[in-house]
Amino acid sequence: MKKFRKVLDGLTTSSPSGGTIGSPSCGSAAGTPTTAPTPKEIDVQETLVSENFQLCKTVRHGFPYQPTALAFDPVQKILAIGSRSGGVRILGRPGVDCFCQHESGAAILQLQFLINEGALVTACADDTLHLWNLRQRRPAILHSLKFNRERITFCHLPFQSKWLYVGTERGNTHIVNIESFILSGYVIMWNKAIELSTKTHPGPVVHLSDSPKDEGKLLVGFESGTIVQWDLRAKKVDFRIYYDEAIHSVSWHHEGKQFMCSHSDGSLTLWNLRNTSKPIQVTFPHGKIQKDGRKESCKPILKVDYKTSRNSEPFVIFSGGLSYDKAGRRPTLTIMHGKAITVLEMDYPIVEFMTLCETPYNNEVQDPYAVVVLLEKDLIVVDLTQSNFPVFENPYPMDIHESPVTCTAYFADCPPDIIPVLYSIGAKHKKTGYSQKEWPVSGGMWTLGSHTYPEVIITGHADGSIKFWDASAITLQMLYKLKTSKVFEKPKQNEGRAAELVDDDPFAVQMVSWCPQSRIFCVVGISAHIILYRFSKYDANTQIVSLEVRLQCDPEDVISPSENENNPCFSEPHSGSHSPQPHHQHPASPGGGTPESFKDYTPCLKVKDRAVRVPPGYQAELVIQLPWMDGEPPQQISSLDINSAYGLLAFGNCNGLAVVDYLQKTILLCMSTLDLYGAADPYQRLTRSPRRNRQSTSGLTELSDNQQSVDTERSKSPTSGFASRRAMLQQLHGVTMYSHDEHHTTTSYCWSDRESRENSFSRSRSSSVSSIDRDTKEAITTLQFGESFGRKSDTLPTPCLWVGTSLGVILLIPMSIPTDLEERMEEPVTIGPCGAVLMLKGSVLRFGFLDCMGALIPNPYEVWRDLNAPEDPDRPRKRKLVHYSPSSSQDTCGEGHLAIVCSERQAKVFLMPSQSCLFVHNITESSFVLRADVVSVCNSVCLACFCANGHVMTLSLPSLRPLMDVNYLPLTDMRIARTFCFTNGGQALYLSSPTEIQRITYSQEMYDNLQEMLGELFTPTETPEAQNRGFLKGFFGGNAHTFDREELFGEAAAGKASRSLAQHIPGQGGVEGMKVAASGAVGEIARARIALDERGQRLGELEERTALMMTSAESFSKHAHELMLKCKDKKWYQF
Repeated sequence: MKKFRKVLDGLTTSSPSGGTIGSPSCGSAAGTPTTAPTPKEIDVQETLVSENFQLCKTVRHGFPYQPTALAFDPVQKILAIGSRSGGVRILGRPGVDCFCQHESGAAILQLQFLINEGALVTACADDTLHLWNLRQRRPAILHSLKFNRERITFCHLPFQSKWLYVGTERGNTHIVNIESFILSGYVIMWNKAIELSTKTHPGPVVHLSDSPKDEGKLLVGFESGTIVQWDLRAKKVDFRIYYDEAIHSVSWHHEGKQFMCSHSDGSLTLWNLRNTSKPIQVTFPHGKIQKDGRKESCKPILKVDYKTSRNSEPFVIFSGGLSYDKAGRRPTLTIMHGKAITVLEMDYPIVEFMTLCETPYNNEVQDPYAVVVLLEKDLIVVDLTQSNFPVFENPYPMDIHESPVTCTAYFADCPPDIIPVLYSIGAKHKKTGYSQKEWPVSGGMWTLGSHTYPEVIITGHADGSIKFWDASAITLQMLYKLKTSKVFEKPKQNEGRAAELVDDDPFAVQMVSWCPQSRIFCVVGISAHIILYRFSKYDANTQIVSLEVRLQCDPEDVISPSENENNPCFSEPHSGSHSPQPHHQHPASPGGGTPESFKDYTPCLKVKDRAVRVPPGYQAELVIQLPWMDGEPPQQISSLDINSAYGLLAFGNCNGLAVVDYLQKTILLCMSTLDLYGAADPYQRLTRSPRRNRQSTSGLTELSDNQQSVDTERSKSPTSGFASRRAMLQQLHGVTMYSHDEHHTTTSYCWSDRESRENSFSRSRSSSVSSIDRDTKEAITTLQFGESFGRKSDTLPTPCLWVGTSLGVILLIPMSIPTDLEERMEEPVTIGPCGAVLMLKGSVLRFGFLDCMGALIPNPYEVWRDLNAPEDPDRPRKRKLVHYSPSSSQDTCGEGHLAIVCSERQAKVFLMPSQSCLFVHNITESSFVLRADVVSVCNSVCLACFCANGHVMTLSLPSLRPLMDVNYLPLTDMRIARTFCFTNGGQALYLSSPTEIQRITYSQEMYDNLQEMLGELFTPTETPEAQNRGFLKGFFGGNAHTFDREELFGEAAAGKASRSLAQHIPGQGGVEGMKVAASGAVGEIARARIALDERGQRLGELEERTALMMTSAESFSKHAHELMLKCKDKKWYQF
């Protein structure tokens, strides 16, 4: 441990920007003290070292984005979903959820489990086969096989076979040994499969399956409509079928005498092997006969499953096949059971479906019990055992994207009571009508690890909804859903100011602020509104109070810096609708053709002006709105902080700052950023330039689905396309910001539908540091309430508001808050003039406070109390405040505390109240910081940063030594920038796709314990025994069980395949498995102990089986002896 001694007192600065002296170069770890030493020193023992940090992904939640393939292991009962980006999600029982990613990023065409073997084959669009080992908690690739000359179109792996059939675009069928991943020399060439007289190519292979009657017969389906049964032993064709319509899928009857095909004209054909000249049945399930006698033209049936049932008629299940004339009909899954036809309408297009059956053997009665349906944006499982076909309740969080996610927040180590309370409220609103049976995907094992603590993730959505999720123990379960739109009247179509501000989603959530201790919750919306919620276990009739804050500058009144413009404006609270005030009307906007004055001072949304009945949970108490001013829309809110102990809420945008007392429902401060400085403005301002056209607002919904949003401008930028954070914030918050070295113009961004788009940013143009165009808005970028010292002369800490701006300026605003509880509700809170003015390079992102021993100072808060609870005369409800004074533990170090400030370029540590800069670290020169947080890790604190160039880094506190710097995740789109957030315990998350949340850890301790927290995908399970076929069935039903594939496909019989046809690539699965198992100090010991336990368990089972066999043998001997004694004297004719 290093001890860092820095000067404590006697530090003076001659100007507000004096804190910038002594900034080190980019490579240095910390700055140098700015003044001479004095006897008093700060002595902080830092415990964090680089070995405490390790970055890795932990778990991914949500629905797989752009799914393409589906597979199910009927013995292990685990499900795999492949995606267009090369990702594979493997799901089992709740808690068993694994994500794998192909390095190539190629789309997955098909998935095939090695049933009950703990392995998975993936076929990718880059014509590569991969074998994944699932017998470890983090699966890895064992083998890969890259096809060079042919494109893979279909794969089939027979049950309990080690030979994989691979069909290609050229119509050939190759055979791969699964164990060695080497191509066999046995090939079924397309020209051998069809008749010599056929003049046309049959097309790609679209189906491969072995006959249930005889494994030595392979059914090959070609896209053109040709079906061939190939005799693998004789290497010749048994029969050929030529059909006029293209084939999409084939499904066998379990007896192997019939099979069913689905076709492109919406028809199903049933074929009998006795007569293959024509189908025995042709049906158009959804094609009706029209008046002229012709059939309706139908869409293709993309897949059909033909499954027999022991106790009822067979099931025929298919997707598609609807008639073309019914426009607007939703995608359907049709279940034909006997004469009954059930059509299940889906919310999204069907990607794939799979029928789950009781047996893994294809030559036994199938007895289907469920259908897994993979949709473009959902996963549902239908119960086939009930006549009304209900769906199972999905235990996975597949509905994160129900409305596009616009913001996230992550809270680790929450109060232990908050999760049960939210769950009990949310459980009352759960949907009903689900199947009563257990979720059928029940494989794997998962136990609650020892390193768990309460964690909550909050997601804000484009429709104004808020979702609270229980994220404890690397799982994710929905707790509670809140709809912020219920606070407002429904806006009429194309009416109101919201329609002019944003086309869709006027309630979209921009940011949230939550105090878990006081349960105060605050939401910032896209329509420049803030809603404050309190939590209650009781329902109530409430009248929502509404405040209008006119945080708008009139640029035409600004002539020169000397004029006294932009006076603070105050507004009285009022409930209900907000009518324009005539004496506040302004002239019409110069850009408008019609008078705009009657529209001024009206907010974008109308708050409900009547008492409303609200259910238990979060109940709206106060709505703050920024109205239109002078025909201009309000600038969106860029920063927010709320403090329950003070009863105050502060927010800012590019126009200025406002502070609201939410207890008294009054506006305490409403002032432009420039006026906050007073005489302490560190910049020389120029006259404001003429008014420009109104800037467009920005969107928050998910960014482009096609992920190809990086244009040529972006590729030139060293920060992955965003010339600076201001440009990014323009898109995030619709604000025009200015920094020392850049000025950016906004780009048009509109919301034409609920799916997202991303627009590129214009390049920056340089400007002077000392002279600033007055038309440029200096935005409030971050706010923080806390006990601090507003001025150098202060001897005791007082409530302060720390304000950070886009120009890198830090303002301290001291406040006087009545301490008596009764006075607090009656006496006004007074806000003093601006105190300290400090400086950083780049836009300010985050504040944090440490005491002089280096411990984190938490924010003061009010203990939660239920305002709607019945009155108890013995225990009156009073405000109970919890304060953490900066000087409470400073007996040896004296008064004061450390303030950590991080901007998009650098971090600084200031000593308060002297305001001296103790440490400086330039985080980045070529990029900029997107997110920074002061977090607790390993019983200490550090500063965690995420940069636009993809680097995740941590800095020690207070010395700002670099502890970790990993090039992890390049900023490819705005979604990551908007949703990335750190939390305590060394964890972070971001939206990896529009539908998925990726959680990561940067803590070595959690990395070591990750194996314990993850679920086991593979559990040793006995394969079900095949049914006894009986003598007659075995005799007349073919010799399926005598087929030896090794004899046919092995190198001895078939020879070697051409080396140029496919390339074998060894994987790292075995090595990775050993690495993962050995991670941590006790990895090998734990593994050996588990192996011993398993061995002991197996020995015990063996002993039991031996005892049973001995007992059985003794019983058999006894019965045989009795039978011999009974029959020994009988003649042969007496039997």
